[in-house]
Amino acid sequence: MVESSQFLETPLKVINIGANMFAEALRHQNVPVVSLDWQPAAGKSDAVLSKLLSDARIEQANHQAVQRMIAARPRLVDVRPAREVIPDMQTNVFLHAGPPISWERMSGPLRGAVIGALVYEGMAADSAQAEKVAESGEIRFAPCHHYNAVGPMAGVISASMPVFVIDEPVYGHRTFSTLNEGLGKVLRYGANDTTVIARLRWLEQILGPALSRAIRAIGGINIKALTAQALQMGDECHNRNKAATSLLLREIAAALIETGKSVEETASVVRFIHGNDHFYLNLSMAACKAAALAAHDIELSSVVTTMARNGTDFGIRVSGLGERWYVAPAQKITGLYFSGYDEEDANPDIGDSTISETVGIGAFAMAAAPAIVKFVGGTPSDALQYTIEMYDITIAEESQYQLPTLDFRGSPVGIDIRQVVRQRILPIINTGIAHRFPGVGQIGAGIVHPPMECFVKAAHDLAKAL
Repeated sequence: MVESSQFLETPLKVINIGANMFAEALRHQNVPVVSLDWQPAAGKSDAVLSKLLSDARIEQANHQAVQRMIAARPRLVDVRPAREVIPDMQTNVFLHAGPPISWERMSGPLRGAVIGALVYEGMAADSAQAEKVAESGEIRFAPCHHYNAVGPMAGVISASMPVFVIDEPVYGHRTFSTLNEGLGKVLRYGANDTTVIARLRWLEQILGPALSRAIRAIGGINIKALTAQALQMGDECHNRNKAATSLLLREIAAALIETGKSVEETASVVRFIHGNDHFYLNLSMAACKAAALAAHDIELSSVVTTMARNGTDFGIRVSGLGERWYVAPAQKITGLYFSGYDEEDANPDIGDSTISETVGIGAFAMAAAPAIVKFVGGTPSDALQYTIEMYDITIAEESQYQLPTLDFRGSPVGIDIRQVVRQRILPIINTGIAHRFPGVGQIGAGIVHPPMECFVKAAHDLAKAL
C-alpha cells in the first residue's frame, strides 16, 4: 500500500475515459494521458442510438449537409425595409426570436419589444394601447426563422424595419436580419420609450438608406470572408465583433462618403457604426442563417440547422426532420453580471444569435477570442477548452474559419444530435443576459447550454424515420 506522502511524489499515470476535454487539460500541464474512447450509456436512448449510429445512410446525409453548410457563400447585397424583401411579410405580422410562442407565454423582454414595435409601426399610440392590440388576436406572431430571418435577443422584426439582405448564390437562399441598434435602451431588450422609437426611425430613415446606397455601389460584400478575417483578429463573431465591425466599416467607408446626401448625415452614420462594436452581429447572424439553410432538409441527416430561444423556450430543428421544432424550457445563464444585478434579475436564455454556434462560430470558435472571457467569465484556457470539446459532437471542421490558437485548425461545425445524446455533451453558447423586466436591458453575459431534452426527442424521431 502506498502511503500518502509517497503517492504525492509518484508521477501521475492518467487514463482519461470519455470526453477529451479532461485529457487536453492535463496535457496542457504536461501530464501524460492515455485516452480511452468510451462513453456512458444514455439510458433509455441506448436502442435508439444504436440504430442511428449504425446506419450508413445517416453518415452519407450528414456529410452532404455539412459540405453544403461549408460551401455556402453568403453575400450582403442590400438593406431594405422588411415589407419590401421578406416574402409574405404583412403589416400585421410581427416576427420574434426562437421557436413559436403565443403572447400569453412571452417573457418580459419579448413583450416589451412587441409593444415598442407596435408603437413604432403606428398601430398603437402608447404602451397601454399596444398591449391591448397584441392580445386582441389581430397580430400574427411568428418565429423569424419561419421567414428565413434572424434577430438578436427579443428579435422582433416588423414591416417598416430596415433589414440586411443576404444572398447565397450557391444554393439560392436569401436571408434577413435587422440592423443593430447599439447600446443603452434598445428594442431587442424590450425597451420601448420615446428614445427607442426615435432611434428606430433614424435606422429606417437615415442609416438603412445610407447603407443601401453604399452596399449597392460596391456590388455587395463577401460576409464569410470578412468573418474568417475577424476570427484571426480576436473575434468569435457572436459576443465579440470589434474586429468584424471595423473590417465592415473599412469596406463601406469610401462608398458611404461617395453616395452620402450630406457631410453631416454621412458623419452620423460613420459615428454610429464606429461607436457600436456589435454592429456586425446582426449581419453575421443573417449570413450564418444562409449557411444553415444550405444544410437543411437533407433526408435522414442528424445535423442541427437551427438553435433558437424566445426567453421562455429553447428550440432546435434538425436537417432530416423538416420544419419540426424540438422544444424545452430555456435555461438560466451562468456568467458575469453588471454591478447591482444577479441571477434573480435574469431572464432565461433569449435570441436567435445561437445561429452563430449552429454553423461553427460564436462559442464554438472561442479559442480564437480569448479576450471574450472578460465579458462572459472564465479564463483564456476555458475558451480554448470550450472549442476543443465541441469537436466531439460535430461532423467536420470549417476550413474557412481557421483558429490561430489551435494551429489554424478549422472551427468545429455540424452539430450531430447522435453525438450530443451519446456523449452527454451539449453545445456551448456564449450570450448576453437580459433583465427579466422589459426595458432594463442587458445585465451581464455568460455561458449557457441547450436543454438535453431537445436532442433526445429529435433523436427518437429520427430513429422512427429510418
